[in-house]
Amino acid sequence: MTFGQQLLFFFSAVGAFNGLLLGIYLLFVKKLKYIPDFFLGLILLTLSIRVGISVCIYFYPDLPRIIPHLGLSALFFTGPALYYYIRSSFLQKQFVLKDCRKPFGILTMILGIVGLLYLFFPITWDSYFGTFIYSVWTIFVLLSVYEYYILSGKSSKEPHKFILPVLLSNVIIFLTYQLISTGWVQIYCAGGSIVFSFVLYANFLILFNKKYQSIEVKESNRYSNKKISDERADNFVSKLERLMNSEELYKNPNLKLNDLAMKMNISAHQLSQLLNDNLEKSFSTYINEYRINEACEIIENGSYLKIEEIGYEVGFNSKSTFFSTFKKIKNTTPLLYRQSQTPSVKELQGSNL
Repeated sequence: MTFGQQLLFFFSAVGAFNGLLLGIYLLFVKKLKYIPDFFLGLILLTLSIRVGISVCIYFYPDLPRIIPHLGLSALFFTGPALYYYIRSSFLQKQFVLKDCRKPFGILTMILGIVGLLYLFFPITWDSYFGTFIYSVWTIFVLLSVYEYYILSGKSSKEPHKFILPVLLSNVIIFLTYQLISTGWVQIYCAGGSIVFSFVLYANFLILFNKKYQSIEVKESNRYSNKKISDERADNFVSKLERLMNSEELYKNPNLKLNDLAMKMNISAHQLSQLLNDNLEKSFSTYINEYRINEACEIIENGSYLKIEEIGYEVGFNSKSTFFSTFKKIKNTTPLLYRQSQTPSVKELQGSNL
């Protein structure tokens, strides 16, 4: 086996294996939590079996005749699975999985009859069996495209963003295998396996990209969807200021957003939105402003407490945090602020004498 053949075998086999695992997961692990996933799992399972067998036939052409027969038999259900995936994705609550038993039962019976004819008369049916499989696949792919066009136009809700990539992927794989089977394109059968692997991973990228974008949108609209009215915001601000002044909650160095929200009988999200949207401050900035203002009053009143003791008194849990926060809010240090207040204090004392 040449290096190029080894690469071809590797990528084809990996794609088939991953598709097989994902198909088994959707079919048997998720346990019909979302009906379209059942049919998506069936699509992946049947295509993975077909792809795996195509790879085996390409590299090991002396395999028994029953092997390609099994591969084509698996491919027989890919089209119906795609058709019902489209219908179940749009109809959802109106779609009943039990209603698919009869169509799939009939298809299985037809496949069984044709398969027996192929086994008993292999030479006669050698060309007809593949033609029959691909014809059924063609019919259901066309029906799937038609259903998507009709149902997407009728649906009032925005369809799931993954429906179209799944449909287009199946159409690409279908066209690839059709071109190979007709001989119009002279490439090896394993080329279809490469296409399947590429399309499978492309769908993964699309899926995770959609999820990532939806998470970003949800985060950005987290508060805009729950906008507080101006009247309610004014009431909340008044209540917040009363709490801060009367109970001096800011002096608690371990005060958290949730603690303050519980005091106000509102959610933490509402309080955070109130501070950000209406006061244009973060929680820490709002609390620290109260602490620094209290520290300034203590200094102005001529307290003999040490600078770091003033910081602990007003609610800071470290000297460095007090100094850096004071500098950020007042554009000076606590010590310089005290020195600037000393003359006024002395003048006040002299006037009292």
